[in-house]
Amino acid sequence: MTSNRTIKKQVPGESGLNNTLLARTLLAVRGNKLLTHLGLILFGLAMLYPLLWMISSSLKPEELIFREQGLWPSSITFDNFGDGWDALRHPFSHYFLNSAIITAGAVIGNLLACSLAAYAFARLEFPLKRLWFAVMLGSIMLPLHVVIVPQYILFSELDWINTFYPLIVPKFLATDAFFIFLMVQFIRTLPRDLDEAATIDGAGHWRIFSRIIIPLSMPALATTAIFTFIWTWNDFLSQLIFLTNPDMHTVPVALRTFLDSSGESSWGPMFAMSVLSLGPIFGFFLAGQKYLVRGIATSGLK
Repeated sequence: MTSNRTIKKQVPGESGLNNTLLARTLLAVRGNKLLTHLGLILFGLAMLYPLLWMISSSLKPEELIFREQGLWPSSITFDNFGDGWDALRHPFSHYFLNSAIITAGAVIGNLLACSLAAYAFARLEFPLKRLWFAVMLGSIMLPLHVVIVPQYILFSELDWINTFYPLIVPKFLATDAFFIFLMVQFIRTLPRDLDEAATIDGAGHWRIFSRIIIPLSMPALATTAIFTFIWTWNDFLSQLIFLTNPDMHTVPVALRTFLDSSGESSWGPMFAMSVLSLGPIFGFFLAGQKYLVRGIATSGLK
């Protein structure tokens, strides 16, 4: 009886001690989460600082861009946008149109060609399939600078220099191995039972591809479209090499013409047009962001 009474007296004290330990543990966990979020916020601000500085510089008079240290301009002006829009040989909308044509062609070409090549590697059987897949993966490791000279010679012989063909036609030939590999990995996660059921119903490869694989591969297709859009829109080297005529310049090449190594550079108009050139990228990314993570992770069916 004495031991039972002792135990009963000790239980409330132990319960209070456990509650205190639990409260301290929860407080420590919340403190760690708070510190983690603060660290991520500071890291995000550090990553955004160049963008914020560029936006701030686009709103400053040109003589104050490199004089003021803070992000908030002491004097706000929108003249840089008007001056930059009409500063070059054509209105800047002309260069936006050139970039839009090239980017749209590259996105459509990659979606069509890479999806077809990925379906072949993931579902079809043909001679030396593993060898060709390895060659395709090996081409990812080739830097652009290795192939740019042979490409220029080839396109020069075809009389394609100063046209959009060198930047669009190769996309329809499934030259971006990264996107082929991405789609192959995604298609492999789709159950083959769907293909077999369609085959029993009399569907061929083209119908299986268009009616089953494509609708289920929307995350991978959206990821391909987003990355193709961003990489093509921001591409400078290829467009500079193949488009030497100022009438054919795109947004990245046109922005470079604001800087003059031997004369005066127009920093304010360049920053203003740079801010405008980011608009299509943000818009396209926000439109397809819900598919982006699913496409990279190749999650397959729900």
